[in-house]
Amino acid sequence: MSGEERVLADEDATLAFGRELAVALQGGLVVFLHGDLGAGKTTFARAFLRALGVGERVKSPTYSLVEGYDIGDRRAFHLDLYRIADPGELEWLGLDSLAEPGAVVLVEWPERGVGALPPVDLELHFRHADGGRAVRLEARSVLGERLLAGLPR
Repeated sequence: MSGEERVLADEDATLAFGRELAVALQGGLVVFLHGDLGAGKTTFARAFLRALGVGERVKSPTYSLVEGYDIGDRRAFHLDLYRIADPGELEWLGLDSLAEPGAVVLVEWPERGVGALPPVDLELHFRHADGGRAVRLEARSVLGERLLAGLPR
């Protein structure tokens, strides 16, 4: 599958990237967000969800593990699995709703939920770079490929 890397010079650039990706989205999507603490995952997720139409405060799911939002006729979910030690712990979260048609799912620390998460369409790898951030985008499905192809270069 294809991929690319982008430099995000500052927080504003990370917010703009989140909005850009949301605007290009045509339907449902599962996105895995990788990166160290402070690399920009939650900042991206907030901008992305707001651009999709979430009108309420977008909270970090660090302690709740999952936050759900209604966006018109579909649902969006933001998961933060940092505190999960074993994917089996996710059973009580009711993750079956993540597979709803048209659902948008953003997962921080997805490696901690292996086997309990829906198949990924797009992986974003955030990292610290030259005083800012960089993100590597990797399509993992046909849907992910289409999304990346629709982004401005």
